[in-house]
Amino acid sequence: MTDQTQMSEIGTSQMPSKVDHPAGKCLMSRRKFLLTSGIATSTVMVAMNTGAAATKIPAMVATYPRKKIGKLSALKTDMPVGFEYPDEGAYAQSMLVKLGTEAGGGIGPRKDVVAFNYFCTHQGGDLSGTYKADTKSLGACPLHLSTYDLTRHGILISGQAYQSLPQVLLELQGDDIYAVGVFGLIFGRYDNLQG
Repeated sequence: MTDQTQMSEIGTSQMPSKVDHPAGKCLMSRRKFLLTSGIATSTVMVAMNTGAAATKIPAMVATYPRKKIGKLSALKTDMPVGFEYPDEGAYAQSMLVKLGTEAGGGIGPRKDVVAFNYFCTHQGGDLSGTYKADTKSLGACPLHLSTYDLTRHGILISGQAYQSLPQVLLELQGDDIYAVGVFGLIFGRYDNLQG
């Protein structure tokens, strides 16, 4: 037997055959993969937790101004009222509207009074004057036709946007309506309170 023949016999006996691992077949089962990745994740988390106990990270809490924006008794169904919130900076123009039908985040006896920022989340198109009473929607945006459902927290109905319209959070105190926060990021800002 030559050295080359011996080498090839030794090499082939140690190599897995195509019968053991056919082409396209995984070498690790799903169970083995999950077990291995679970152990690795646990190890990393334990290592991180031991060092994190000594470090304290302060939490940042956004405190929005409480601003009176209207009276419940003055609202007429499907007649939007404009206001600025949370400040008077860029893209702060918003609308308050009584929809006449219950809406997500709505206040009042029928839970039908909501408020939204007037700027499209896609590229900041101005949506003022685009309220549709028949569909309870805002839009279409003049830039790329995004339209938002005001009964469902300003969720996108159609168009290029990929985020819901920022909803202004409301509180009712007697007949007075107050804006108290914003759910979602206002277009053109990295922080709703620091445009």
